[in-house]
Amino acid sequence: MEHLNDTEQRLTDLEIKASFTEDLVDQLNQVIIRQQQQIDRLVREVGQLRQQIPDAGTGALARPGDDLPPHY
Repeated sequence: MEHLNDTEQRLTDLEIKASFTEDLVDQLNQVIIRQQQQIDRLVREVGQLRQQIPDAGTGALARPGDDLPPHY
């Protein structure tokens, strides 16, 4: 009879562990979802910033003479 109680206790312990594991997996999944949303937002923001920066070849930000060394 004690063997049956031991088995039942072990089964109960496993069910408890499985429940905690399931909760942890759900929490981690929510963290991953939030992080992916942040990554997506940051990628969009970087893309927008890159569009705002003129091409280096156009010289739109440079003033005449800015590209010459100071000793000229």
